[in-house]
Amino acid sequence: MTEEPDPDRLRALEQRLSKLTEKGEGRQQAAQGSGFSQGEVAWRMVIELVSGMILGLAIGYGLDRLFGSLPVFLVIFGLLGFVAGVNVMIRTARDMERTKAGTPAGNDKAAAPPDQGDGRG
Repeated sequence: MTEEPDPDRLRALEQRLSKLTEKGEGRQQAAQGSGFSQGEVAWRMVIELVSGMILGLAIGYGLDRLFGSLPVFLVIFGLLGFVAGVNVMIRTARDMERTKAGTPAGNDKAAAPPDQGDGRG
């Protein structure tokens, strides 16, 4: 009832499949090396912000307990922790842009404006 498959057609099909899988593997490797998903980046930034605030609040609370002036250092270091968290978030966003553009993340000279020749160095 069933016919034997044509060996020439099978070989041609195998060659086409091998070409396609080679191209597909290259795409998968490029996609895997491209970085993190947007959700992972968002969670990373949220964690950086919250951890900065918690660390600032903890330091402020500890200093307030040490000196007996409860709300003063708590508020000051809470705000400083928030500012530090936002700073880290901005730095992370810049690093993500650099890696997306193809520039290494640690290369600060690539992001710096060119020297204007003001004679300072």
